[in-house]
Amino acid sequence: MPNAARICKFNCDSDCRARRILVLIRMPKHRPFLKYWLPVLAWMGLIFSSSSDSHSYEHSSRIIEPLLHWLFPQMSQAHVELIHHLFRKSCHLGEYAVFALLLWRAIHRPDKKNPRPWIWPEAGLALSIVFLYAATDEFHQIFVPTRTPLISDVLIDTTGGAVGLLVLWNFFNWRKRGK
Repeated sequence: MPNAARICKFNCDSDCRARRILVLIRMPKHRPFLKYWLPVLAWMGLIFSSSSDSHSYEHSSRIIEPLLHWLFPQMSQAHVELIHHLFRKSCHLGEYAVFALLLWRAIHRPDKKNPRPWIWPEAGLALSIVFLYAATDEFHQIFVPTRTPLISDVLIDTTGGAVGLLVLWNFFNWRKRGK
């Protein structure tokens, strides 16, 4: 591995893992995985960590509700709680819309040199994975004392994925009409 030695100035005795990672990144056969699937895995990790105690309703209410009371002092507590609830569900929609787009990108593997048309089975596969991951995310919340697993959250998450894919499909159609 002479190339790795030139790139990396690590002591092999103490930092062999770092050297192996650099070699892995430089290997052309691993680039598609890193380019397309690493963002998906990173986003899955973000979603998983968001299911922890620190992102529970109680913790977010400590930030959002006082902010709403400060911005709108005349607003009733019921309205503040409703806005907080809608904000949390909108975050579910948004995070799973991004997840669906990342999945579609990894499955479709778009290329600037060879643009491929929209393929519905790829979008269906991405949405199926979104649904399965949303279900496992809610299952994970069974084991977190301050979280409540809800089937409605799985539906909201899957809807977010569908919305993200429909926005992308509309973008494809708009771009195709422009050519």
